[in-house]
Amino acid sequence: MIVMGMPSFPYKLIIPLLYMLVLSLPITSQLFLPAAPILLWLLLFYSCRFIDVSARPHIWVSVLPTLETIWYGANISDILTRFGHPFLDVLAWIPYGVVHFMAPFIVAAFIFVYAPEGSVKVFANSFGFMNLMGVIVQIAFPCAPPWYELREGLSPANYGMRGSPAGLARIDAIFGGFGYTIAFSSAPVVFGAFPSLHAATATCEALFLSYFFPVKFHLGPWRFDARILYWSYCFWLYWSTMYLMHHYLIDLVAGGCLATFSFYFFRTEEVRDAMERREALMEQAEREESGEPEEEVFSLEEAPFRHSSNNATSTHAASSANQPAQARSHGNAISEMPQEPLERDPIFTLEEGDAESPNHEPSQKNGNLSSMSSTFQGQGLTRPAVASSYR
Repeated sequence: MIVMGMPSFPYKLIIPLLYMLVLSLPITSQLFLPAAPILLWLLLFYSCRFIDVSARPHIWVSVLPTLETIWYGANISDILTRFGHPFLDVLAWIPYGVVHFMAPFIVAAFIFVYAPEGSVKVFANSFGFMNLMGVIVQIAFPCAPPWYELREGLSPANYGMRGSPAGLARIDAIFGGFGYTIAFSSAPVVFGAFPSLHAATATCEALFLSYFFPVKFHLGPWRFDARILYWSYCFWLYWSTMYLMHHYLIDLVAGGCLATFSFYFFRTEEVRDAMERREALMEQAEREESGEPEEEVFSLEEAPFRHSSNNATSTHAASSANQPAQARSHGNAISEMPQEPLERDPIFTLEEGDAESPNHEPSQKNGNLSSMSSTFQGQGLTRPAVASSYR
C-alpha cells in the first residue's frame, strides 16, 4: 500500500476500507477471511512494479542456465523448445494459459463442498502464503527466464526491459489476437523465473486433491485412480512452462518444493484427524465391496484356549468337555502344576526314565506324575487319553 503508485492517495485507502466492510458482514466474511493470504499476494504482485529501481537487487542472467547444465547435464528447456508445432503450441497453451487460472477456484469449490470442515481455510492459507513467499523470492532474487537468453543472450538485464509472451505469441498468431502479448509486456514482475509459481500452483492443487479426494473408480474391467489424473495435469503443466520458454527445469523443482512445504506446514491436526477417520471408512467400504471376510474376534469365553488370571495354566476346553468327569478332574490337577517347556511330553518321559537325560534329576514332581499315571492305568485309562487331557 505504501509503494503503490496507482491508485494514488487517498483513493488507495478505499482498498482496506472495503476489505473491512466485507469482513463485518457474516456472509461475505466466510469467503474473504480465508482469502486474506491470497489477496495479500495479489496486492504485493501488483505493487512490486512501483518499487524504486535503486532499491532493487541485481538481475541474474546466467545463474539458472548454468545451474541447470551442472545439475541435469543439459539445458532441458532449450532442448524442449527445439521441436515446435502448432499442435504442441495449443497443447501447451491449454494448461498454462487457460486451466492454470481456473483450477484454483474449482479446487477450492470442491474442497468447500466435499472436504471436512475447515479444509478450505487450510487450502487458502497454503495457496496464498505459497504465492506470497514465491513473489518475495522473485523480488529479492530476480532471474531472467529462458526467453531472455534466446532474445538477448547473456547480456546484462535492467528493470526498464519489458516482458515477453515467448511461446504464447504463437497462440496470439493462431487465434488472431494480442491478449498474451499485451499481458506479458506489461507484467509487474518481468524477471520472476525462480521459483515457478505455475509449477507451485499445479503441485499444490495436486497435493490437496490427492489428499482429500483419492477417488478410485471402475470403468468396465479397468480400475482407475483419480490421483493419476491430478498428477498428469501437474506434469503436463511442467512441460508446457519449459516448452513455452518461460521457465527452466530448476524453476519447476523450486516451485514444487515450495508447494510441498506449504501443504505440510499449514495442514492442521483437525483436518488430519478427520481425514484419518474418513480413510478408515473408505477402507471398510472397499472390503465390503470386494467381499472380503471380516476378521473374527474371539472373547475369552469363545477362545479355543482359556487362560487363568495368573497366565500360568491352560486347558483345552473342547477336549476336556468330552472326557469323563473323573478323568477331567485328574487332568485339571495335572494342569495346575507348574509346566516345564513342552519340548518332550512329561508323561511319556516317565517311560524312558530319568537316567536317560544327563541334565535331568529325579524330583518329587516326577514321582507325583508316576503315581498319577499308575492311577489312570488302574482306572482303565490309557496314556494317550491322559496326554490328550494334558495338552
